[in-house]
Amino acid sequence: MIDRITPLVITYNEAPNIARTLDRLTWAKRIVVIDSGSTDETLNIIRSFPQAQAIHRKFDDRASQWNFGNNQVQSEWVLSLDADYELSEELVAELAHLDPDESVSGYHARFVYRVFGRPLRGSLYPPRIVLYRKDRTFYRNEGHIQRPIVTGDVQTLSGVIYHDDRKPLGRWLASRRRYAKEEATYLLQSDRKSFGLTERLRILGWPAPLVVLIYTLFFKGCVLEGWQGWYYALQRLVAEIFLALEIIDRRFRGDVRSMKPDSPTTSE
Repeated sequence: MIDRITPLVITYNEAPNIARTLDRLTWAKRIVVIDSGSTDETLNIIRSFPQAQAIHRKFDDRASQWNFGNNQVQSEWVLSLDADYELSEELVAELAHLDPDESVSGYHARFVYRVFGRPLRGSLYPPRIVLYRKDRTFYRNEGHIQRPIVTGDVQTLSGVIYHDDRKPLGRWLASRRRYAKEEATYLLQSDRKSFGLTERLRILGWPAPLVVLIYTLFFKGCVLEGWQGWYYALQRLVAEIFLALEIIDRRFRGDVRSMKPDSPTTSE
């Protein structure tokens, strides 16, 4: 099975992360990297991995970037990864022994969130589809995320992926500001009848930041993780504050128009 998988990675100025991602992909015959104009050492790091091929595409939106990447893959299966993901050894071994029947079109993976290398016992990062058949999958935008739409049965992998973003805090804050704009547009323009509890809290504006802080610290156990746990909880609080302020500001102004991202941004 592993010979039928091509890793697909999306990058933009990911020098602090990309080497750790690619180090776990040396088993692949070919790694496709879609870069949207990195100006740091990202491309030099990619070139140091012989099987990695960097292809430039100007960023317009995340779904289009991933769909373009899918079209560059020649194998049956795609392993889609952000540039701050690191496969666990267990997951690499699992990929080598997968033998899906024809009805299986994709696989979810669970994530362990790391803060500067330390894994947290819990986070708000949800499982996502990372492995799928190329000819049965396309991406669409939903708020600030891109969602793979897979035709067929989707199963769950046992091994986990580590999420560890070590880009500077200023870059993270700028990304959160852009994400808040996109998420606010998505929430304000969506049919609220389809909302779950999370979306219902967010659309109200003020409750979500308080709920997220309490939930992350006490229900996810981050209060027991030292400064790394507090760092993560405060990040989640700030992200929800940005979104709440964006929603409240739009309501005051009567403005729910779509807004495109100001510049490339591809990972959390």
